[in-house]
Amino acid sequence: MDWNKKVKQLLNEVTPLMRTGQLADATRAIQQALRGHGMSAATAPGNAAAGPAAAWKAPLGTPDVEDAVVIDRPSAPAPDARRSAPSSSPRDARADACGTFTRVAFAGPAGAPQDHYYLSVPPGATVGTPMPLILMLHGCTQNPQDFALGTGMNEAAAPANALVLYPAQAQGANAHGCWNWFRPQDQQRGHGEPATLVAMVRDVMARHPVDARRVYVAGLSAGGAMAALLAREYPDVFAAVGVHSGLQAGAAHNMMGALSAMKNGAKGAPAREGGAGAPPLIVFHGDADETVHARNGEQLLAAALRSAPGARPEAETGQSPGGQRYTRTVYRAASGIGPGAVVAEHWQLNGAGHAWAGGHARGSYTDPRGVDATAQMLRFFLEHPRAAG
Repeated sequence: MDWNKKVKQLLNEVTPLMRTGQLADATRAIQQALRGHGMSAATAPGNAAAGPAAAWKAPLGTPDVEDAVVIDRPSAPAPDARRSAPSSSPRDARADACGTFTRVAFAGPAGAPQDHYYLSVPPGATVGTPMPLILMLHGCTQNPQDFALGTGMNEAAAPANALVLYPAQAQGANAHGCWNWFRPQDQQRGHGEPATLVAMVRDVMARHPVDARRVYVAGLSAGGAMAALLAREYPDVFAAVGVHSGLQAGAAHNMMGALSAMKNGAKGAPAREGGAGAPPLIVFHGDADETVHARNGEQLLAAALRSAPGARPEAETGQSPGGQRYTRTVYRAASGIGPGAVVAEHWQLNGAGHAWAGGHARGSYTDPRGVDATAQMLRFFLEHPRAAG
């Protein structure tokens, strides 16, 4: 069948579904039509991979992801920004059901283009029991469903009874789906994308009982760079941060600077870094990464250690079941926050490129043979609740 005719027929079928809010049925119809035509959503005409001007290399193809139940739910009023004690209130009547992965409508700060996020609620969620919350930030050309599938964080977090939040970058904010970590207006507390992402965290806290001492953030690539920014700007919100193949906060302030930092590392230390109260950091980076140079992982680590002079390194080497060798170095504080307390943990992945270590092969930017970065990040997070303030 002629492709243009096929598109017209498809639009006639899905438009009524979309107008009546039946988004899951519309998505299913589109996927079935594309498969019937021998295509996936990633290979349909007009959906070519980003060109060389993209800040991140596009994957060879985004997999079909059908593990999300797409349900638009109204945004909850944001809770008091000053709240720091664990939430113990009953779950909001609009809260998502246990054991689900849902699309939640979101009304963010004025002017924010993001209008939804995805939320995984563990099967063991119970009314009134505070739960950990993990904010997961996807990389360029990815989306929440793809990132959830590739990392497997939903399944890993379920035994810990943790909620997992996946924001979706709006295409209008960045043509390649990147978080804009390199723009000055998106590098400050209370402004731009950091403010929007924290508003999403507080939206979840208004819906579900969240332990405010166990809120964490992790990201890959551009998402990792934004995670580092959030940790610097909101140490009162995030108890620990995980950065996989990302860059330090303030590594660049424009697109050209971003491209330079990605290729060679940032030039000099950033003008502003986190202070003594910076959250503990876990870093994963492949030493063969040709998209974001491994020097960026070293710079992330150096920035964290500047707030803890004299931190003692403890290094070990090992190999994943899939054969990837690594060096894991744990840095413990010599003074200040408590002798022996972990300040940072660095995983240097030998021979690894720009991919989530140990991820699922069906997700983009994953390396299934690598160490299980998801399990290690989750372990690190749960070992580091934020100190009561």
